[in-house]
Amino acid sequence: MKPLSFNTLYGNWATLLLATDRTGRIDFSKQSSEIDILIASNPNGIYSNGTAGEFYAQNLDEFIRVNQLLSEKCEKGGVAYQIGVSHPCAQESLERLRLIRELCPGAVQVILPDWFPVSDREGIRFLETMAETAGDIPLVLYNPPHAKRELTPSEWAVFKRRIPSLIGVKTNDHNSSLEWYNQVSIHAVGLSVFIPGHHLATGLRLGASGAYSNVACLNPFAAQRWYELTIIDPEGALELEKRIQRFMDLCITPFISQMHYPNHACDRFMACVGNWADVGSKLRWPYDSIPESYIEPIRQQGRSIIPEFFNL
Repeated sequence: MKPLSFNTLYGNWATLLLATDRTGRIDFSKQSSEIDILIASNPNGIYSNGTAGEFYAQNLDEFIRVNQLLSEKCEKGGVAYQIGVSHPCAQESLERLRLIRELCPGAVQVILPDWFPVSDREGIRFLETMAETAGDIPLVLYNPPHAKRELTPSEWAVFKRRIPSLIGVKTNDHNSSLEWYNQVSIHAVGLSVFIPGHHLATGLRLGASGAYSNVACLNPFAAQRWYELTIIDPEGALELEKRIQRFMDLCITPFISQMHYPNHACDRFMACVGNWADVGSKLRWPYDSIPESYIEPIRQQGRSIIPEFFNL
């Protein structure tokens, strides 16, 4: 597909969850069906191999098969897509990039090497090599709160000045902090800033470009309709955002804050609650998965709080 730019990278992007069976093996038939459903939801784009796609737990053969499948279907369906080539090991990340470069995604997502926090000098060295290897394919930096080094907007600018093909950042917006967004307005020149999905309506008002959406894990169709609502009815979108955040606070966040499940277990669990695709309930070894016994009680609460996400 045509390379993205910071001007064309925006909106609601759906994450490709890894479709697994009860033993944690990838089920490529289910993976294929999931991609078809995501394409049918008509998102602004689809991205693979984020945390919810369990990029850290795939071998190279699995990585290639997942992303070839995504590329083939998105090219045929006319949907923009990005491929995550992230890996905690810089050498592995570079190899992943080399292997999928010929697929020509709109961009590739990368994380900084993650065993030990990198300095600016080391981060620039890493991104320069990735950019050179990517050629015409631009880079998006995935920098979540659990990264060894969480960058500030002024630090993004340091990398952007040295790596012109860096077009975007996937980051935390610190609960829609006005001070943080002020720093974004100063420093994020030439960068598309993507925030947590459940902050989308407020974030767009404050200067974000879009979301690599956790909300799309619950229902990609409803997530896209919500993004479109931010354009035609901003006040209505903000009202829905309040209820989305209430659902997250009451029904999802306790699994992390009180029961100590990993964040990406919640993404998979929300897909099971939303019941829009059969991706399985199990994360790959060794991570804990939220038991299926919680699905129906949370689904009932969701129908009460955000019925828009349960009327499939």
